[in-house]
Order: sequence, then C-alpha cells, then structure tokens
Amino acid sequence: MTKRKQTFIDQCIAHADQALRTVFGEPIGSGRENPAQPASDNELSATDKAESIRLMRVNHAGEVCAQALYQGQALTARSQKTRSKMTQAAVEENDHLSWCRQRIHQLGGHTSLLNPAWYAGSLAMGAASGLLGDKWSLGFLAETETQVVKHLEGHLQRLPADDSKSHAILQQMQTDEAKHQATAIKAGGVELPVPVKKMMTLMSKIMTTATYRI
Repeated sequence: MTKRKQTFIDQCIAHADQALRTVFGEPIGSGRENPAQPASDNELSATDKAESIRLMRVNHAGEVCAQALYQGQALTARSQKTRSKMTQAAVEENDHLSWCRQRIHQLGGHTSLLNPAWYAGSLAMGAASGLLGDKWSLGFLAETETQVVKHLEGHLQRLPADDSKSHAILQQMQTDEAKHQATAIKAGGVELPVPVKKMMTLMSKIMTTATYRI
C-alpha cells in the first residue's frame, strides 16, 4: 500500500514539475539543435519583427497546449504502450516549446500571458479523451496534429520573408507534427466525428486569436 501511495505521489510531483516548466520555465527536450541556429540572422523592420513575435507567440502557446494534452492523455491512458507514445511525443514537443520561446526572446517579445489558462484547459481535454479509451485518445492526437500541420503552413506563409530563423523552426516543427500524426494513426487512432473536429477547430481559433494579441 505504501509503495503504491509513494508511486502516486511521485507521479503527481513529476507532473507538477512538468507543468511549471512548460508554462513558466525551461522544459526538458531531446537535446536536438535548434534549427534556427544555422539560419541567417537577417535584420527585420520594426513591423516585421512585431509580426514575427505575434506569430511565434501563437506557436509557443500551441506547444503549451500540446504538452498539456499529452500529459492529460498519459495520465488516463489504459495501456503502457500508449502512455509511452504520449511521453515520447511530449519530449519532441518540448523541443518545439524551447525553440519558440528562444526565438520570441531573441526578437524582444514575450510569451502569452494566457498560457496558464491554455494549459489547464488542454490538460482537462487530454485527460477526458484518455478516459474514452486509447483508440479515441490516439484519434484525438492524430486530429490535433493534422490541424497543427495546417496551422503551421499558414504561419509559414504569413511570416516575414526575411525571418529565416523563425521559418527554420516552423519547418522542423511541421515535419515533426506530421510524424506524430502518422504514428498516432498507425498505433490505432480512429477518425473523430465531424462535430468534434469542428469544435476543435473553433477552440483553436479562439486560442490563436487571443494569443496573437496577448
């Protein structure tokens, strides 16, 4: 009994640490090199710099949501295999979180003040999807990544052409997200009902619109 209680307490501490790192600190990623490192550091106009900050802030907030979703799904996943896939994806998403945060600071901006709220809401959604069963949890993950890939494509078109570093980050993120989507489907994720997809799209729009400004 004591061992089980201790294990549960350890898990709570680990998840709390992950949440704090995600929202306020520096998350632990896979150690990959920031793809912006070798890219040209072109000087941007004040207007272009402001636009890059806003777009990268949205992408950073999206990664905060992704971390919360993965954590919530891992908490309620029914199989160790699914839990492991969520954990591995979360590590790679931490790379994205760090890259976006670093780029925002390089540009002289700040991350979204709404991140704690986005994290809490996404954690609840992730846990709820996990309770429905692994195939639905993986399906939710696959649909999330599908929408993220489209979202990144739009941002790549909107970013100032001279912002090579931000472009490099988003291109690598897009590649990783597509891989996560394919992995989730291969692992048994099912296609979500159309109303659920539309609800996810609406919630994403609310988040991105608010984060672009705050």
